[in-house]
Amino acid sequence: MTKIRFALVGDYNEAVTAHQAIPPALKIATDALDDGSFEARVEWGHTSGLANGAAKGILTGFDGIWCVPASPYASMDGAIDAICYARQAEIPFLGTCGGYQHAVLEFARNVLGLHDADNAEVNPDATLPLVAPLTCALIDQAGDITLAPDSLIARHYGADRANETYRCSYGFSRQYVPLFDGSDLRVSAWDDEGDPRAIELQSHPFFIGTAFQPERSALKGEKHNLISAFVRAARDRQVKAAK
Repeated sequence: MTKIRFALVGDYNEAVTAHQAIPPALKIATDALDDGSFEARVEWGHTSGLANGAAKGILTGFDGIWCVPASPYASMDGAIDAICYARQAEIPFLGTCGGYQHAVLEFARNVLGLHDADNAEVNPDATLPLVAPLTCALIDQAGDITLAPDSLIARHYGADRANETYRCSYGFSRQYVPLFDGSDLRVSAWDDEGDPRAIELQSHPFFIGTAFQPERSALKGEKHNLISAFVRAARDRQVKAAK
């Protein structure tokens, strides 16, 4: 069996439902690959060990990088550095919940030069709180989302609507979405109130962040289209690297 290596960026806590769900979600998707000759190998990367230039050395060789829920992280810089490496090295990336929030921050800071971009959960006095409190916290709540019809995420879902489950109190504030107009990062999903719920990079092989947690599908033993697409992208990178 050929191993597909996935780095899970985040501070593992067995009490976090998403942390329990992500490894089996990757296994379900990998086991379902057409040729059946791949298996998922999952390794956790604590954010405190990824800061200060360490991310590249630690994450080199992984086929996919998933920045997982349960922020604030022990090291925001470690999470952002890991996301930056995935973006620049064109490694398939998935960020859910906190990973999605920090993908927005990474792009704002390192690509758009918005160095004050911050997370109000960590810095309540931030001058540019791209990540801000939600009007209503979404704790274990499901909701409908609309996917942009010409987006990568819609292609992976094979639909323009979905229903997903959240566990978050903070999110990408809609008032700052225009700051990204004309850039490679686009909002590709919204809820019914018009708040952003997913982002993607248009020029990257696979770089998607979601406010919701598709990994929860594994708790029911189900395969999720978005996770399957992430696994296929990682598989393709692994196959290409092996040639």
